Amino acid sequence: MIEDNETIDEFLARHTGDVEEAVRKAAAQEIMPRWRRLAAHEVDQKAGPHDLVTDADRKAELYLTEVLPHLLPGSVVVGEEAVHANPASYGAIRGEAPVWIVDPVDGTRQFVRGEEGFCTLVALAHRGVVHASWTYAPAGDRLATAARGGGAFLDGERLYAGPPEPGRDLRVATSHPDYTTDEQKRDLLALRTPGVAPRPCGSAGLEYLAVARGESDATAFSWEAAWDHAAGLLLVEEAGGTHLTRTGEPFRITGGNELPFTAARDAATARQVVALLSGEA
Repeated sequence: MIEDNETIDEFLARHTGDVEEAVRKAAAQEIMPRWRRLAAHEVDQKAGPHDLVTDADRKAELYLTEVLPHLLPGSVVVGEEAVHANPASYGAIRGEAPVWIVDPVDGTRQFVRGEEGFCTLVALAHRGVVHASWTYAPAGDRLATAARGGGAFLDGERLYAGPPEPGRDLRVATSHPDYTTDEQKRDLLALRTPGVAPRPCGSAGLEYLAVARGESDATAFSWEAAWDHAAGLLLVEEAGGTHLTRTGEPFRITGGNELPFTAARDAATARQVVALLSGEA
């Protein structure tokens, strides 16, 4: 627990390992036993056929919702499934208490199909600032972590995104067409231009990891849900990348962003993607 006058960064210095253990246990106990073993009654739709939820999502989030506030008394959890049940709970992201932002299974469609492209996302934020994040891909037992000012790491190895290699098309993961409005589709179509190679994204968390590793050059996303973005945006930042909305400002997890927005390996790439999305290129 936080001691008197202890900052969040001091808390993290003592308890990062405890958070990692909680994330791994949630996956080991609630997610992986159901992977490739889901029964029909364990999969439901939320907003439509492309918006799925499983027993693994629900139970992993419940586990983390119980464990994380015990590590940091006074903190609260904003999880995707809890917000679906009670949309007003999302407002805690803009509150005064430290908040754990949780996506128990990011890439639920891939999880349901028995693919490996899913992960568990946890970020710790306070007053709109993300201080630390954990991106765990349990199918491959790979853990990426980031701490504000402390760097980004994958399985203990430092991540550096670096600028894209010159002379090739930019690799950009974009919002899937199933999740975009007609206006957003038009914005994203601007990326279909010489020098850019857009493709629909998979798990948002793993797309951010790909940018942080330099395997992908940028994202172009059209939705704001903090559980999809908070962990990955810090990971990209701490790997040397950046993120920008269409107004040229950084993305805010508290909302009110001009969409679509991008996260990129470097500032020049971010500006190029934003210019295309804004029709200014």
